[in-house]
Amino acid sequence: MVHTVALALGSNLGDRFYNLELALRLLEVPRSVLGSKDEDASLVVVNTSFMYETAPMYVTDQPSFINCACMIETNLLPIELLKLIKLIESMVGRVPSIRNGPRAVDLDVILYDNVVIDTRQSPRKELDDLEGELVIPHPRLAEREFVLRPLNDMIPDFMHPVLHRKISTLLAALAFPPEIAPMQKVIPFPMCPLPVDYAFPHTSIDVVPPTLTYWTFPSFCLAARKKFERPISCRTRLMATLNVTPDSFSDGATHNTLPAALAYAQDAMAACASILDVGGYSTRPGAAFVSPEEEIARVEPCIAEIRAAYPQLPISVDTFRPAVARAAVAAGANCINDVYAFTGNGSYPFTEDMLQADSAPQQCMAEMKRISREFAVPVVLMHSRGDAGANKDCAAYEYAGAGNAVLEAVRIELGAKVDRIVKGRGGVRRWLVIVDPGIGFSKTLEGNLEVLRDAAGITAEVYVGTGSVRELNSLSGYPQLIGPSRKSFLGAILEKASGRKTEPKERQWATATAVACAVQQGALLVRVHDAREMGDVVAVANALWQISW
Repeated sequence: MVHTVALALGSNLGDRFYNLELALRLLEVPRSVLGSKDEDASLVVVNTSFMYETAPMYVTDQPSFINCACMIETNLLPIELLKLIKLIESMVGRVPSIRNGPRAVDLDVILYDNVVIDTRQSPRKELDDLEGELVIPHPRLAEREFVLRPLNDMIPDFMHPVLHRKISTLLAALAFPPEIAPMQKVIPFPMCPLPVDYAFPHTSIDVVPPTLTYWTFPSFCLAARKKFERPISCRTRLMATLNVTPDSFSDGATHNTLPAALAYAQDAMAACASILDVGGYSTRPGAAFVSPEEEIARVEPCIAEIRAAYPQLPISVDTFRPAVARAAVAAGANCINDVYAFTGNGSYPFTEDMLQADSAPQQCMAEMKRISREFAVPVVLMHSRGDAGANKDCAAYEYAGAGNAVLEAVRIELGAKVDRIVKGRGGVRRWLVIVDPGIGFSKTLEGNLEVLRDAAGITAEVYVGTGSVRELNSLSGYPQLIGPSRKSFLGAILEKASGRKTEPKERQWATATAVACAVQQGALLVRVHDAREMGDVVAVANALWQISW
């Protein structure tokens, strides 16, 4: 019999992200961990929460924790599962410590199906002395934000079998004292490629890379920020765009030599760019076809050279092809930016029929997921409908009201893909996903403005759909990348205002306005061509946004 179980994970010693990823991978090889006596043991991770940096609770004089949660499907009985997670804690490096003290990793069984379990015998041990015992649901669940918030990411409507209240209700009932630092969501970036002397001790799983760096961003919906009483640190980051192509819409043939690419990377670093996005295939309407081999030949040496020159700089590869993504990560990229959200350029309209085992979209999605899982790299998933200049009609979503049809289209269409990518066997970790509403892709002028002026609504905790298919927004809580830089809709606005036609490079001031708007809407990232100039815009816009708190 298969059981559905919620596990909570935490770490505050060593490489916290490595520890948690290692624990998750070991969970899925229970027979290797438990030994030959449990040859029928089965366990699959089928969903993950966002990941959070959390102030320590109970014992406060210790490093911050990284916390997350996952849903698993397993045939292990509760006591067998407890044995498994204790073995994994030991394998990751947990050693005896004070109660609620520092630890390399901590795994707890929070929920097991919908049952109540208490293995304590009379006289019962106190809740602070449960070594070797199992109490489900976890007895401290209702008081721990660092457990409730991750669970709420996955199962907000689950009814606690003892308290008879939903997870979302329990989270909403928590008090947040102003002096307590709020939980922050985090995105870790792995080291790619692995250090040449890197030794990984576990042969039963893919190598877990060490962590290069990580970013933080708010754990709450921007639309509710005025209700949030605790101070918060939040800023938009800069993604600098490096197109090593001869025909990109605004900078083709500008940086397609290694010296020019390295010079641009140096300028981006000087402008305080947080990540460099390298692309070898233009997605502008009418762009020439480029073979996967040619695309790899363009991006691979460029990424390798930049990685060697700037070992601490996160690098993203802008591609929708698995072969290119894998080659780029092997060369040093530690993020994948995919304009088709893992379904390839022939997947509009996106339907469930497309995800049959032998279809091109299914094969593309499966391999892209495999790459992200294997290397633990973040992914940017963009809303698009094939060719950037086509399929702009959002009339089917007009039920959402004036000025909301395009927002609704993005939430539903991109949300369907993100759900498929995150949930189920082999899913990408939720904390590694950044969503992009696709400014300039399959949207009218007014549609692009609609997305920009209410980008926070893309990832708001709202209901989408109509009638019997109405459900919670699948994109709720995800960080956003917004890329308005030099786009043609800016040129259309300028031409309408003054009659003056502009080339992409002449739209710097117009881009600055759109970037400032994206910062105001709480974007995690803005993707730009003019790193130095837009870096100034982001710095000032960030400062103004902080004052607004």
